[in-house]
Amino acid sequence: MVVCILNRQLMRSSSCCALMVRLQRQSRGCIHSSIHGFHHEEIREKLRAFPGGSVDLLKQDSGIAVLTVNNPARMNAFSGSMMVDLEDRVSQLESWTEGKGLIVQGAAGTFCSGSDLNAVRAISNPEDGMKMCMFMQDALTRLLRLPLISVALVEGRALGGGAELTTACDFRLMTSGSVIQFVHKHMGLVPGWGGAARLVRIVGSQNALKLLGGALKVDSELGLDIGLADGALEADQGADSPRQQAENWLSRYTEGPVPVIRAVKKVVLAGRELPLSEALKTEKEVFGTVWGAPANLQALASKSKHK
Repeated sequence: MVVCILNRQLMRSSSCCALMVRLQRQSRGCIHSSIHGFHHEEIREKLRAFPGGSVDLLKQDSGIAVLTVNNPARMNAFSGSMMVDLEDRVSQLESWTEGKGLIVQGAAGTFCSGSDLNAVRAISNPEDGMKMCMFMQDALTRLLRLPLISVALVEGRALGGGAELTTACDFRLMTSGSVIQFVHKHMGLVPGWGGAARLVRIVGSQNALKLLGGALKVDSELGLDIGLADGALEADQGADSPRQQAENWLSRYTEGPVPVIRAVKKVVLAGRELPLSEALKTEKEVFGTVWGAPANLQALASKSKHK
């Protein structure tokens, strides 16, 4: 029995090393590099020149973190420095080994209105625009690839880049009166932060065409109908704030040991992004990290039954 457990631990250790290499390739600096004309520190310095607002991170003992887009004077639009903040907060979450879940919200009762137009005008030449695009694609892809189950809490408006931010979460909850709207067409643009690619995977190509081509206002009813929203929060649910309601909603998916919840996210991520053969290999390796691990052994010892 002891030999079997030791063998499983050795297998788990070697599998874990290979898995971590693959997952790190997926997450850090995941898409763009100098090969694409993208110089990371250069664009960070350029973005820092346009200050205002912040992106704040609260890591809770429950294993649920709260990421807040905080620029109420501009409906929580992203300034250049906030884009850098976002990347820094994602880096912190990547190294947070105790985390299971994440709520992304806006400050002061509204979600996010996209980019601060002051920064947009200042980097309106195509070259700088492409660099900003690549920077935000990387940051939001890394956000989506976190080993945390994430939900966007949409209060008020999520417009343009704010709508794109909602698609970088696993789930979306909408409060009464909230709206998600891809307004890019009205600005003579298309999404550039990865929102279009993610939107197609969430609602399908036909609905994505309608939302982008028509710049449709998506309320909670339409969001639920097309699959963009995963839940609608009502204003009369006792004294609970929207954030508390979101935490309660998310808890059904994050209840359990940290390694198991993170493993769930990793196998879903592999299935979503990798070719089948690679996804199966990753699933096997993730399985190896939890098989015979404390949570598994405890469940076996307690003769846990399926419910």
